[in-house]
Amino acid sequence: MLVALAGEARSLGRMRWSFRVGRVAGTEVRVHVTFFVLLAAFGWIFHVQGGPWAALEGVSLIVAVFGCVLLHEFGHVLTAKLFGVRTPDITLLPIGGMARLERMPEKPVQELLVALAGPAVNVVIAGVLAVFCLPFSAPESADRFLMQGTFLQRLMLINIGLVVFNLIPAFPMDGGRVLRSLLAMVMDYGRATNLAANIGQFLALMGGLIGLASFNPILILIAVFVFMAARGEAEMVQTRLALTGVPLGRAMMTDFRSLRREASLAEAAEALLAGPQHDFPVVDGGGELAGILTRSRLIEALAKQGRRASVGEVMLREVPTVPLHYPLREAFQILKASPLESLPVVEEGRRRVIGLLTAENIGELVLVRNAARELAVPEAGAWRSQPGQVRNSKLEY
Repeated sequence: MLVALAGEARSLGRMRWSFRVGRVAGTEVRVHVTFFVLLAAFGWIFHVQGGPWAALEGVSLIVAVFGCVLLHEFGHVLTAKLFGVRTPDITLLPIGGMARLERMPEKPVQELLVALAGPAVNVVIAGVLAVFCLPFSAPESADRFLMQGTFLQRLMLINIGLVVFNLIPAFPMDGGRVLRSLLAMVMDYGRATNLAANIGQFLALMGGLIGLASFNPILILIAVFVFMAARGEAEMVQTRLALTGVPLGRAMMTDFRSLRREASLAEAAEALLAGPQHDFPVVDGGGELAGILTRSRLIEALAKQGRRASVGEVMLREVPTVPLHYPLREAFQILKASPLESLPVVEEGRRRVIGLLTAENIGELVLVRNAARELAVPEAGAWRSQPGQVRNSKLEY
């Protein structure tokens, strides 16, 4: 249904109130607790309309539909895997499924194939079900068919509906990604993303209005999600493009404070209150990175273990790092996929921290670069810069 990027927002990591039900082909399958609220609500509706048997059949149909949605998401996952893109997890929500890809292939043809793979799975499912449902007479209406058709007939019709729904060009739904990939074949990637996102937001707004007029809460939720996700991914793509070719050293924070492993939590609390820094690299006696102490972990440890506990007891030991030569654009992806707010930058071949990369610093860098670019654009009758002039000035970031 939805292909999200691991870097869109930190909340697209392991979504809160979701739990793991298994792992397939290296991808976690997770279910959000609100999915069970959906089952309970529809079970009650079916029970009121037709009693216990109708409730059982209706809930079974919804579970089967979400089984098809899960297969749909694995269509995206396995196709992305062919292009070297991992998918950490899939989450089933009341509004559908969400596959969280580490990144989207930037070759338009590859993105097109990944986007179409999900609906293609539903086409295959509908085709297989049609074989088992034949012969059957054409329904007078879809609504009547959904109420009176057999279990398999209704499941077949829903899969056809999923194909049609998912191909609506509302970015970042499948149809929107198809649109973006086609646009990217004839214009630059940034413009294609902005145009697809604008179209997606417009369609989401129309869908929300239809949902309000028809009192359809699911449609309203989908519209809100699509509207927000379209804007979020468009902003992320513009940021990523702005960081292309920029050295990591220009964006990292070099004025930071580290903590010793043996330091007390009281000392760590003082450091937290003394400045804006939230994550503190923890170093051993040789100055090498041993872990990182986050603000949330510090607060939790203070409440449970007291001020005298050592930083080394509560720090996070498994910490992603990047060397100074690492491309800023790729480092940004690692940061966004990480649960941490700061990504330590280390010396080549060592674990000595020389900087911290934060989303705030990257945002400020993008703002400065955009401002510098605007200053370099000549007004009517003003000077014209020569190639390299801005690059060599102090406005180059």
